[in-house]
Amino acid sequence: MRKVVGSFIIIISLPLLFFLFDKIALEIKTANTLDGKFASSIQLEATNSLIPTVLRDQNKETFSEEYTEWRKPMKLADIPEFVQELFLYSEDEHFYDHIGFDLSAIARAAVVNSASGESSQGGSTITQQLVRMRYLSEEKSYERKLLELFYSYELEQKTAKDEILNMYLNEMYFSNGTYGIGGASTYYFQRPVSKLSKAEMAFLAAIPNNPTLYDPVKHFDNTKKRQERLINKLVDKGVLTAKQGKNIKKENITLTIKKKKQQYPAYSTYVLNELHSLISDKEGFTKQLKAAKTSADKQAINKKLTKRVNTLLNEGLIIDTALSPTKQIADQNAIDQAVSYTSELQAAAVVIDNTSREIVSIYGGKDYEKFDFNRAFQGVRQPGSAFKPLIDYAPYFELTSATPNTIVSGSPFCIGSYCPQNYGGQVIGNVSLQQGFRYSYNTVAMRLFHQIGTAKAFSFLKPFQFESITNADHVYSAAIGGLTHGVTALELADAYTSFINGDYEPAHAIRQVKSRDGKVLYEWEQKQMQVWSASTTQHMRTLLGDVVHNGTGVGIHVNAPYVGAKTGTTNDYRDYWLAGLTDRYTSAVWIGYDRPRNMYWLENAKIHHRIFSSIMQ
Repeated sequence: MRKVVGSFIIIISLPLLFFLFDKIALEIKTANTLDGKFASSIQLEATNSLIPTVLRDQNKETFSEEYTEWRKPMKLADIPEFVQELFLYSEDEHFYDHIGFDLSAIARAAVVNSASGESSQGGSTITQQLVRMRYLSEEKSYERKLLELFYSYELEQKTAKDEILNMYLNEMYFSNGTYGIGGASTYYFQRPVSKLSKAEMAFLAAIPNNPTLYDPVKHFDNTKKRQERLINKLVDKGVLTAKQGKNIKKENITLTIKKKKQQYPAYSTYVLNELHSLISDKEGFTKQLKAAKTSADKQAINKKLTKRVNTLLNEGLIIDTALSPTKQIADQNAIDQAVSYTSELQAAAVVIDNTSREIVSIYGGKDYEKFDFNRAFQGVRQPGSAFKPLIDYAPYFELTSATPNTIVSGSPFCIGSYCPQNYGGQVIGNVSLQQGFRYSYNTVAMRLFHQIGTAKAFSFLKPFQFESITNADHVYSAAIGGLTHGVTALELADAYTSFINGDYEPAHAIRQVKSRDGKVLYEWEQKQMQVWSASTTQHMRTLLGDVVHNGTGVGIHVNAPYVGAKTGTTNDYRDYWLAGLTDRYTSAVWIGYDRPRNMYWLENAKIHHRIFSSIMQ
């Protein structure tokens, strides 16, 4: 009875509503007491659709997709006319004639209760459906229905018919987290709409009427039956001949469901982290964070930054990167095999291209899954002797006239009660700098560091991206890699690029960030600077090369004109490092356990040497 009464009220009210609509609107606009309330109820603001963001490798091929809703927005001109006809004739035959709602259709819908479970033809116009999707709920009440009419009329006054149809075709729900005809086409058939047959187009058009009932994955037969009814409709309207309709209905439909691309998770996880840094740098958040005086201020700024990044990701970005897919796969396989000694042994590695200073591959850990703890850029560990080239030897060459042949004392050396020993407790006398470096004597490194001075030594690290190094590290243990927290594989590899030619430019994975239409939004500025003189660079390359041929790097086998490296082992053998470069790549490798433990038993296996040799080929 309530439904009958309600339907009767709507029917008898519609003529009056139509007749008085313009006057009602005029009265509302001129009545200050009602203007605010009406305006607040029909704010036709642009909606923020969640558009997929894609990550592309150096060949411009997509390797990772970021989305919770799959969409492929299209312009109306690119949507086949047959698709438009399918929706116009099935949902709103008089779309181009009405003012946002169809009075006669609403009257029919109010008194006709279809037993098929489908929406009554003409019950809601395309404009009304769009309004519901964008601005209103699916609540079934007379109040909501009336508000829907006002919204629809308002939208029609402000927006062209073609634009409304375009929005509708891009925003309809096609089940399985898929929106819009472009998204549906690539999700269910993995082809653009223009490449679909008419049978496939009609099959997709069957879904939005009831995305649950016509979910083609779960209820294929239901979808097929409705597809045939849509074809019959077009035959009745003369869009298709009876023979064409019969042939279309006979065509087999084969779904090819799209799988979300999530290749190379260690690399894509880092790219999304770098995106935060890039946007922070370009939009002033970095400066704000540096100027912030309290942790609360920093927290608030970081919250705004995260919100900004998420907004951009939801708008749909194209992120072009330096990823080399063939190298990423090869490095991943090689490292996986190398660390298969025990189930818990882990590794991290980063490879940087020397020419472009771009990150071409990242190993974030064994059995790595997206957004896991990425050991390559999040794993902060003590670097041991792999830190000596940056904190001791290069600064010493830079400040003195010393050469690799310069003789220094390697005898026991103490600063107060701090008396570091050489490996195995070796006691040595005078040695050349090359010998001290070759065998990684701690006593030699300590003397160089002492002569340079703590503050001066650390000043040479300022150009680099060591985020975990603080003033608390300005102590003598730093000379042999004993830091408060440590460094990451990425940070170490990045700093070692300065030994390519003495120049330094921060290494990045992101080349450009673009909008969906290809407009460049962000890209890193080239900030190349000279950090080492030509003589220092040459001396360091000599020392690094000698380590591979005669020192702790023996066992490295890379087929390259030049190979230079430095090993690092921390106290109690808790970390093994190897950082270095060839004429083509620079890299850093770490192996260890997430919960540090003694790995003396792995020393002779030289797993880090094998990894370095593999990823530098």
